[in-house]
Amino acid sequence: MSKEPIPFEVETLVLDLEVDRRALLYPVLDTVRDAMPEGYRLGVYNGILGWVVPLETYPNTYNKQPLAYVSLAAQKNYNSLYLMSLYSFPEKDAAFRADWAATGRALNMGKSCVRFKSLADLDLDLIAREVASVSVQDFIAHYERVKHQD
Repeated sequence: MSKEPIPFEVETLVLDLEVDRRALLYPVLDTVRDAMPEGYRLGVYNGILGWVVPLETYPNTYNKQPLAYVSLAAQKNYNSLYLMSLYSFPEKDAAFRADWAATGRALNMGKSCVRFKSLADLDLDLIAREVASVSVQDFIAHYERVKHQD
């Protein structure tokens, strides 16, 4: 697992938030960063902090942008944690939803976006396990399979 330092542009983005929003996002940021497999890069992409497959590792994306794996955003009325592995792997999505239901917490989720207003809304252990579950190589291989089906 990777414990890379927080890049300046990420730190700046988070520090621009109100104190209570920062206090909420840092534990999520730390959880994801601690669980992140080697090879993903943390940065700010399209105004949102996230971990991507760098273009040096995989340049053949459809839009010439790095492949997003996990993103974290502070929205106006809630926060969003985008787990692209859930969008990419339907079996992982089903297992994640079942594991979440077992926690007794309500899940506010779209296709890959877990929305939360407080840390009590999240199961950080479950999120860490999900983040840690897909290597860069597996994420690229799955992207390649899907890309060639189109």
